[in-house]
Amino acid sequence: MTASSASILQQNPAAELAAGAKVDAPGRELPVLPASAPLDHRADFPGIEPGWHYLDTAATAQKPQAVIDAMTRDYGERYATVHRGVYARSADMTAAYEAARHKIARFIGATDPNELVFTRGATESINLVAHQYPDKRRVLVSQLEHHSDIVPWQLAGWQVDVCPLTPDGRIDLDAAQAMLTPEHSMVAFAHISNVLGSVLDCRRAADLAHAVGAKLLLDGCQAVPRTRVNVSQLSADFYAFSGHKLYGPTGIGALWGRAELLAAMPPLQGGGAMIDKVSFAGTTYAPPPARFEAGTPHITGALGLAAAIDYVESIGIDAIEAHERDLTRQARDALRSMNSVRLYGPEDALGIVAFNVEGVHGHDVGTILDEGRVAIRAGHLCAQPLMEWLQADSVCRASFGVYSGPDDIAALVAGLERVRKLFG
Repeated sequence: MTASSASILQQNPAAELAAGAKVDAPGRELPVLPASAPLDHRADFPGIEPGWHYLDTAATAQKPQAVIDAMTRDYGERYATVHRGVYARSADMTAAYEAARHKIARFIGATDPNELVFTRGATESINLVAHQYPDKRRVLVSQLEHHSDIVPWQLAGWQVDVCPLTPDGRIDLDAAQAMLTPEHSMVAFAHISNVLGSVLDCRRAADLAHAVGAKLLLDGCQAVPRTRVNVSQLSADFYAFSGHKLYGPTGIGALWGRAELLAAMPPLQGGGAMIDKVSFAGTTYAPPPARFEAGTPHITGALGLAAAIDYVESIGIDAIEAHERDLTRQARDALRSMNSVRLYGPEDALGIVAFNVEGVHGHDVGTILDEGRVAIRAGHLCAQPLMEWLQADSVCRASFGVYSGPDDIAALVAGLERVRKLFG
């Protein structure tokens, strides 16, 4: 391991972990949750069995009963197709489906719901932009990106350039500034790293991209569930996220894009609902978002995601962020005290803690923890280029949600003590 990457490991608590408000991006004060008032919503989640410690929310969040109930109703007495039937139930379901689009757009700060395209998830959202954006030249991604923000650009024929990281595992925006040229037409960065939990200064990234005429796409999968997102204030051009990480169902996600950019992109798939007029002489297409939503949509998925947003808003996204920041700090402090545990990522990581136990493969760590009913993620986490930078074959990852608490961290620590005893 290089000297720079070694400095990621075993760091002392940073000054921003002291009591009082913390500052992330310039001028943005982060919420602070008193240690005496943690969130306690475990009872809302039927998938969280008593004594089971679920620390894999960054992979997929458990579903609250409110979402399950909403989807049961939508598949039952409310169910009908949308945008097609002239009968009352179809009209009602169409109205509910489009109301879901409005709600989801508003949740991420979008002012025009027609700028929000329903997709199967962030992977499809990024693929849509990578393949259909008309100005395919150079794209700048970072060393920490998920494979879904690397492979689509390669498949679509872009020249992919790689921005390095700072020693503590953030996207190095100073390096990005030096690398960007007018040949770049896109910058594609993770808002929050799915491995390290590091948070991007999105406004600066947008300013750097726009300074050379490029657009900024943000992968918001890990950000939308745990911090307030306002796409207008972030100055992003595209924003992609998945519903299942936001306590909603799988198979649904969204791509937000500026209206003029979506209008300049041709459809990715052809079929029903995305057309204006079809003839054998030629076909014309509907305006966005319908242009990109060919076929019968995931109706109940969209409504389930809207129900998940209702649930999140009933708690408050600021309270969720503060809760996860507090748990992340507690976990890092606890793991730092274990001599054989290596920590990765910055001290102000949000909701995600990456680590390794020296001399033990991550899969073995995960298996032993599972015997103690602690569920974590272990492996390359769909970020193999980042593993190369960390000089690790794999890492272990604990990630938090609204149902997580200090007892989960205690169970994690106890499990890691058992790992150390078994492996000497």
